Amino acid sequence: MRTRVGYAGGTKKNPTYHSLGDHTETIQIDFDPEKISYESLLGVFWASHDPTSRSWSRQYKAAIFYHDELQRNLAVATRDRLATKLGAETHTEILPYGGFFLAEPYHQKYRLRSARDIMAEFSAMYSLDEDFVNSTAAARVNGYLGGYGSAEVVKSVIGELGLSPGASKRLLDIVATRRR
Repeated sequence: MRTRVGYAGGTKKNPTYHSLGDHTETIQIDFDPEKISYESLLGVFWASHDPTSRSWSRQYKAAIFYHDELQRNLAVATRDRLATKLGAETHTEILPYGGFFLAEPYHQKYRLRSARDIMAEFSAMYSLDEDFVNSTAAARVNGYLGGYGSAEVVKSVIGELGLSPGASKRLLDIVATRRR
């Protein structure tokens, strides 16, 4: 439903990109378990990085921050299945959630911010950065622009995104020509 980037896993109060302390850059995902399972989200996570590679810094380490024992158990089970399948040790950390600090506005919705014509419409819709960052429509468009979701999926939801006909066509054109 919503994604936001930020920092987690450390002890520093109110970290920023230029004063990160011992935190890790991460993403926070709000999801509806009636529409997608936590295990499915884990599948996307495992497919999105090389879990056999060691992180070269705390800032960029691969980690899952679980909220409860069910999430921890699913993270461990999916990690172990993947390690068996790969025949290799995984180095992705599975850690308890201890809080999330929102990254600065200019870090949010990177792909959408790069599509300036579409971003201009979101800027007109959301005068406050907080509203833009929390927007489910902005999160969805950012994902589509990042290569997640087919043209058919985008066509089926385009009317829900609040975009003008021109921006809707531009988004569909980008998604239709992009390959993941």
